[in-house]
Amino acid sequence: MDRNLALLIIFGLCILGPSLVFAFGSQASIQALGRNPSAAPKIFTAMIIALCFAQSLALIAMLIEF
Repeated sequence: MDRNLALLIIFGLCILGPSLVFAFGSQASIQALGRNPSAAPKIFTAMIIALCFAQSLALIAMLIEF
């Protein structure tokens, strides 16, 4: 396998994981807000923390690959 193709596959996987976390986490938080709007501050805080962790994981994975 070509080295560039291997790096491309690894880079794609590094981006795919955090992207799925963003999608599923956002979907779950919106559903939770629809069920219980009064819990919005708690849900929003937990969502922001989870998305920050996912973003930092993506950046670390890209830095390791390069």
